[in-house]
Amino acid sequence: MDLVLIRHPAVAVEAGICYGRSDVALAADAEAGAASIAARLAVLGVRAPARIATSPLTRCASVARVLARAHGALVPQEDARLAEMDFGTWEMQRWDGIECTQIDAWAANFLHARDHGGESVAQFDARVTAWFEALGADQTDARATIWAVAHAGVIRTVAARALGVSLERCVRWPLEMAAIVVLRRESSSGEWLLSRWNA
Repeated sequence: MDLVLIRHPAVAVEAGICYGRSDVALAADAEAGAASIAARLAVLGVRAPARIATSPLTRCASVARVLARAHGALVPQEDARLAEMDFGTWEMQRWDGIECTQIDAWAANFLHARDHGGESVAQFDARVTAWFEALGADQTDARATIWAVAHAGVIRTVAARALGVSLERCVRWPLEMAAIVVLRRESSSGEWLLSRWNA
């Protein structure tokens, strides 16, 4: 199985704003963003998808719909487990405007702190991991190529689970807007290998 993780393009949000689960718009047209992604996928030699999964948030779902149209009868499958982390009261606030004590508490207890009232990293990880494990358990997809249009947090969580690295380590890996990540599952061993990162 090839799992192609696609981060959404840039959003119409000022730099430095925490927008996690908020349903913000893309900075540019979804058609243009999808066309650029499709062109890069073609250059990378990524196989056509058997299906496309997507976060239900507009910045992902709108791009997934355009990508799906280029592949005939495909309809993107929206899955709430692929939505970005819910930052609660921090949503749409400037990161540098959030109380330092709250940021410090999060840093001190990265997995479980949730002073903002949204999801903890552990809760978010469990949600995304449930999607990833269901994908791996579906034998109909064993030799398929699956595309998923999602968010940086989701992509890093899936990569951490697939590759057996800590999420704390994976969050430090660069991942640009509209980045492409390709994971390949070996049919014989079931081991996941990283084929592309931030392509």
